[in-house]
Amino acid sequence: MSGPALSIIMPVLNEAAGIEAALTALSPFRTRGTELIVVDGGSNDKTVALARPLADQVLSAPRGRAIQMNFGAAAARGDVLLFLHADTELPGDADVLISDGLARSGQVWGRFDVRFNAGGLFSLIAALMNMRSRLTGIATGDQAIFVTKATFELAGGFPPIALMEDVALSARLKGISRPLCLRARVTTSARRWRVHGVLKTVFLMWRLRLAYFIGADPARLAQRYGYVSGDQ
Repeated sequence: MSGPALSIIMPVLNEAAGIEAALTALSPFRTRGTELIVVDGGSNDKTVALARPLADQVLSAPRGRAIQMNFGAAAARGDVLLFLHADTELPGDADVLISDGLARSGQVWGRFDVRFNAGGLFSLIAALMNMRSRLTGIATGDQAIFVTKATFELAGGFPPIALMEDVALSARLKGISRPLCLRARVTTSARRWRVHGVLKTVFLMWRLRLAYFIGADPARLAQRYGYVSGDQ
């Protein structure tokens, strides 16, 4: 029997407050044959227990988004892998868009446009993120990166770094093919931006990205971003 066409891989850490809603929203994809894999990085709340009835696999891995996503990818049976943050929602036909888009374009990886679950300045930020991604061929995790499993393995997966793993993988994949940039939009949470301040977060991300490209240690960048011991 052939495996699923698509596997969705969601790294989580202490997401009990929202994991049931996030996974329930993905149930139509499972009904259509998509595999759903949750990879927990050592939650100390009820994330794992709440996720088990709503996913095909709930795995445990060492903490760290890149490590967790690589762990999920290794267990996935799908021909295409979609890496999804717990606070990001897919368009309802994401599976069809990915399948048709890759088949039509001949490309082997891509991402969606992104929007925030808030308006105003967030609409401008999302538009700039999408434009930058089109110009550079670099995608962020908030844009729900998807890639054929064969290509993911060829690229060596996500580098096991504390921050910028999405940028690093994109750079590797861009060496294989340009990304398929789908204009359909995923919706991601503005939670972190609001907590830390919108403009402050924008400028911080610019500085961190520049520092990464000139060779700064991702672990130090993660500390500056506010991650603690591999937080999601």
